[in-house]
Amino acid sequence: MGFLQDVAGPLLEGFSTLGLASQIGVATATFVVVVVVLNVLKQLLFKNPNEPPMVFHWFPIIGSTITYGMDPPKFFDENRKKHGDCFTFILLGKKTTVYVGPEGNNFILNGKIRDVNAEEIYTVLTTPVFGKDVVYDCPNAKLMEQKKFMKIALTTEAFRSYVPIISDEVTSYLKRTPDFKGQSGVVNICPKMAQITIFTASHALQGKEIRDQFDEKLADLYHDLDMGFSPINFMLHWAPLPWNNRRDHAQRTVAKIYMDTMQRRRARGEDSQAKDMMQHLMNSTYKNGAKVPDHEIAHMMIALLMAGQHSSSSTSSWIMVRLASRPDVMEALYQEQIDNLGKDLPPLKYEDLAKLPLNQAIVKETLRLHAPIHSIMRAVKSPMPVPSTKYVIPTDHVLLAAPGVSATDSQYFPQPDKWEPARWQKDHPLAPSIVRNEEINEEEEEEKIDYGYGLVSKGSASPYLPFGAGRHRCIGEHFANVQLQTITAEIVRAFKFRNVDGSDKVIGTDYASLFSRPLEPANIYWERRN
Repeated sequence: MGFLQDVAGPLLEGFSTLGLASQIGVATATFVVVVVVLNVLKQLLFKNPNEPPMVFHWFPIIGSTITYGMDPPKFFDENRKKHGDCFTFILLGKKTTVYVGPEGNNFILNGKIRDVNAEEIYTVLTTPVFGKDVVYDCPNAKLMEQKKFMKIALTTEAFRSYVPIISDEVTSYLKRTPDFKGQSGVVNICPKMAQITIFTASHALQGKEIRDQFDEKLADLYHDLDMGFSPINFMLHWAPLPWNNRRDHAQRTVAKIYMDTMQRRRARGEDSQAKDMMQHLMNSTYKNGAKVPDHEIAHMMIALLMAGQHSSSSTSSWIMVRLASRPDVMEALYQEQIDNLGKDLPPLKYEDLAKLPLNQAIVKETLRLHAPIHSIMRAVKSPMPVPSTKYVIPTDHVLLAAPGVSATDSQYFPQPDKWEPARWQKDHPLAPSIVRNEEINEEEEEEKIDYGYGLVSKGSASPYLPFGAGRHRCIGEHFANVQLQTITAEIVRAFKFRNVDGSDKVIGTDYASLFSRPLEPANIYWERRN
């Protein structure tokens, strides 16, 4: 006691002389240090031979950007080399078991609903952004019904109407935006692509009436919603932090826009006349006969637009950054349009996209190297034996899949770190195995399953899964491809890009959000085509 008093006494006395802000800072730092020390001791002293090996690391609670050392792909790759495809680490205070590679993708993403659960993991992030009673804030069966409602906007017939809409939105934006005035200039491309994707998605997916209510300020509200997906919000989603305050204001504002629109439609007596997603939801009923409540319609509209915006915003930014590093590819894209569509470059149609294989490959290759979501998590609901191992994943673990790991594995993709869109041609020397082996492609194409919202590909053992797999596979996959291909084709028609310094360097990745976007400012030099 004497020793403790000698040490603690002066410390407590010094602590009492500090101001309130300093006391809070010291207490927080002390808490973090204690948690770190306990975490290290836990990893060193308590090992279960029937569980995957524990990865030793220092940061157990803060969130992915610190836990991964600011670079999730590097974290996964380094520990895969040390421990194999399956290992465990502490993330957000919980034991998290990573299983990478095609087998891991299949094990986690195609897990049975009785074994794995996404709602428990993601509702703390998605509910404040989307709103109550939709997506992960409702039972899985209800979510599947909600996805089925959305399928009306994702048909081939719908896509045919979307391409001209997206094209017009892009060309109009490029003409009216001050950053693209004149013949050349430098622009931070990420905010511009965020606005382009929100305008194109809102008009295509939700109709002209909704689109007309959007301007740059409303697009910024969706950006504030997007920032609600910060990894720290797995723990502090409730905290009155600046980005959470902006998220909550944005959610209320956008939801009110949709609610007011529904009220105006009913006042005009247009319940059954308009043909767009909002009207479709207003006319829809669940299997139990209940009509979809207005607040759920508003929240589904937010979710639909976020699904068509946040990942496409990230991917389109990466496409432009990559094209600036490879002006030769951008010129090849331009020439492809002239060769296949005509020198006069007529207005784009849906059928034209199939005539532009390099344009398609640009999207594929960018998604391969820059998967929008680097980590996909599931709560474990029942003990899960890992095939061909002695491991059993217990229910106090979280499972984590990282499809981007296999998408950059040299076993499947020669020179995996090289951005080379031409690799998606079958006879290219860097062609991936999934392109060379047509039998594998055919087998995957035939493997379909209906989780309640229409047939989707069941195959989750592929090394290339940019849109996830299983019951939570992104239903907007085909729309995203149409949107990204159309945006890319229109921008290639309008501009030539290069890096400001003329190099072929590519900017680093910002992992502060769940969506892996380029670090800003991502400045590129643009020059208008004559």
